[in-house]
Amino acid sequence: MHPIEVLERYWNHRSFRPLQEEIIEAVLANEDTFALLPTGGGKSICFQIPALIRDGICIVVSPLIALMKDQVNSLKTKGIKAIALTSGISYADLDTLLDNCIYGNYKFLYLSPERLQQTLVQERIQRMNVNLIAVDEAHCISQWGNDFRPAYKHIKTLRELQPQVNCIALTATAKPHVVADIIENLDFIDPKIFKASFERPNIAYHVVHTDDKLFQLQHILKIHEGPSIIYVRNRRATTDIHNYLKAQGFSSTFYHGGITNKEKQQRLVQWMNEQQQIMVATTAFGMGIDKANVKTVIHFNLPESLESYYQEAGRAGRDGEAAYAYILKQKIDEDHLKSQFLNSLPDVSDVKLVYNKLCNYFQVSYGEGENSSHQLDFRKFCNTYKLSASNTYNALLVLDRNGIIALVQHFNFRTKIQFITSNTTLFSYLEKHMELNTVVKVLLRTYGGIFDYDTKVDLNLVVTKCNLPEKTVIEQLQRLEKDGIISLEMAHTDSEITFLKPREDDITINPIAKIIEQQNQLKQRQIEAVISYVNNDSVCKSLYLLDYFGETGHEACGICSVCQSKQPKTHRTDLDGLKAAILETLQTEALSSRQLLDTMHCSEQALIHGLNELLELKKITLTAKNTYTLL
Repeated sequence: MHPIEVLERYWNHRSFRPLQEEIIEAVLANEDTFALLPTGGGKSICFQIPALIRDGICIVVSPLIALMKDQVNSLKTKGIKAIALTSGISYADLDTLLDNCIYGNYKFLYLSPERLQQTLVQERIQRMNVNLIAVDEAHCISQWGNDFRPAYKHIKTLRELQPQVNCIALTATAKPHVVADIIENLDFIDPKIFKASFERPNIAYHVVHTDDKLFQLQHILKIHEGPSIIYVRNRRATTDIHNYLKAQGFSSTFYHGGITNKEKQQRLVQWMNEQQQIMVATTAFGMGIDKANVKTVIHFNLPESLESYYQEAGRAGRDGEAAYAYILKQKIDEDHLKSQFLNSLPDVSDVKLVYNKLCNYFQVSYGEGENSSHQLDFRKFCNTYKLSASNTYNALLVLDRNGIIALVQHFNFRTKIQFITSNTTLFSYLEKHMELNTVVKVLLRTYGGIFDYDTKVDLNLVVTKCNLPEKTVIEQLQRLEKDGIISLEMAHTDSEITFLKPREDDITINPIAKIIEQQNQLKQRQIEAVISYVNNDSVCKSLYLLDYFGETGHEACGICSVCQSKQPKTHRTDLDGLKAAILETLQTEALSSRQLLDTMHCSEQALIHGLNELLELKKITLTAKNTYTLL
């Protein structure tokens, strides 16, 4: 079957995106192939179509469990047999799934690089009829790549197990030296290299310096109506900004790692179908989601790297229509960025300390502990050893990423509470137990529906709102349960730790010491690059990003915030029209500059220019209340 026929049959498209067809042809010609396609370029089709044309099964290595599941589900809906070997699969189930790959006519086996280290997996792969090896997020194999994962080094094992099978490596963001590193690490012979341009001429990149982000957020969303994504730093911000936008009359929903899978799916469907126009989300949102008509992507906080920013901003305008990528910046944001990503970077001694305390906490003996799993109460662990929460968390991530431990965070495993008595009985009870009044009021005011069903409760939030010691709050909740006022299910852990290597203290950490130092240096450079990008007011934003990724020879975009600032502030005819509109609007009432900006749908600079001219012409005046009125 010809590639275009496969594309039509399974994807209902009649033409390929740029470079897709050339990449597919190289793969079908048994060439080792490197594909650098910026986000939205359709990377997965580049290995899925050749795999469907050939006999046998394609092995896809990916570090992203959510993306693996999404792709497997997508393939299944097309009637294509696919399996993902994710975490939590028992040995017996793993045995069965691998047998299915050998005998069950499956076309795709998705697995993490860590799985390649298992003897059972290696043995079964040797017996499979493998038609292609695909390495997704291939930048993870380079020590200087974003999100380096040492386990990716084991992908070479695949090539040894299936020496006759060609390989395709795919990534969306990689600088030239990272590309060279990927090709070397995957042992490519005479590779065919395809690089799509990083240029997105339809996206206008803007950095807005402001003291009032919420006002600017409203203004941008009103100017650019259409599907939007607002990226924020943490989960609480997703709900806070969503609630703010709802109160202002915007169509909005929110998405983060702590909501249930059902809620994620519902909200994603609402946004994809445009029942909700705006998605407020943490940066995990958007991976693998193909929505072509996103009009605006807004970063409410500074991104942690230009690699991640380029990918996230690139989720706008995939239909080729005019689109906008904004970063909102306050003066204090630079300090926040450094504080979050640099000040809490664990060095080698920090990682050794946390590893040692972790082993002691779970009483793991020297030389023991391999493959043992333990439930971890993170706060209790930090309090026990007087450890910094941010440094400790980042040290655990380093240990996880480097294959020393496996860290699973139970985002949805919280305390559950339901009031199981009537209002009348509750208030009668509180009259006799006044000391419980605060915790009951906090619960009732924080969690609507807590009378009607079991409600997941963030115990840390309740403790903070009560302004009481955690021990006191827990004792009071247990008293309410004992007296038949509430049902209570306490969550004692928030994470699970599995030790992947036997405990050998410093000897366990020393082999990854150099990697830790390199990754810290890389993060330092990435943060510096972000700060330089947002403060740059002389080089076209698009050219700045292209240069960062090693691409030269382009013209200035003419539509970014820097290019616009170099153009005449407002053409004469535009300015005259704007001044006339201001005068007409002020006929009914005096308005502030913000109210006028909300009404005019023009840039802030243009409005200020128009107001200044009208003040000079003595057509308007500024009142004591800082509003403009007609003279």
